[in-house]
Amino acid sequence: MKFQIVERLVASGVVAVVRAQDENTAAAIADACAQGGIQAIEITLTVPGALRVIDGLSRKMAGQLIIGAGTVLDPETARAAMLSGAQFIVSPALNTETARLCHRYQIPYLPGCGTVSEIIQALEAGADLIKVFPGETLGPAFVKAVLGPLPQAPLMPTGGVSIDNAAEWIRAGSVALGAGSSLTAGAARGDFGSITTLAKQYLERIKEARAERSAERSGGKA
Repeated sequence: MKFQIVERLVASGVVAVVRAQDENTAAAIADACAQGGIQAIEITLTVPGALRVIDGLSRKMAGQLIIGAGTVLDPETARAAMLSGAQFIVSPALNTETARLCHRYQIPYLPGCGTVSEIIQALEAGADLIKVFPGETLGPAFVKAVLGPLPQAPLMPTGGVSIDNAAEWIRAGSVALGAGSSLTAGAARGDFGSITTLAKQYLERIKEARAERSAERSGGKA
């Protein structure tokens, strides 16, 4: 189950990071992302009523979306999120107790890391994907540099990811991307259609970049 979820997160290409002022907006953003083809949604616990949103979406979108909890700082909160239906747990930084809890219940854990030392510690703690954070200060070059000595590290940048640089992140070696406000900004003006459109564009650019990277690694042409 755990490995299947990780495979789906990577296959999805984009984890939509949902931050909103209320439950209804968060649910509407998730729905708009799903209509655009995104399969993984991270509901951050900064959203008022976040656990209710996770519970509602995990029931409504069962089989269609993978629903996770973000901004999880401790194992107690992680367990509450799991009981609400969260299928993966995301943290801004590594918490080893949260990592152990997630492994106990076979739930993927994605801790935030911003240095090589942190990435190694997260790998040793059993992290399933490494959230490169904050992406806007690290950049795609960081991912490429890390994968030199640590080619086994499954890196997923979050923060600073946009439709303009999505392909660059993938070509650098990222296995997936976490997209927040650059994807969901339309919600602030009630334009959920723009989220669906952007979701489709993200997936297309990631698909193209993956093909380019695959061709480059095999020595062929895209």
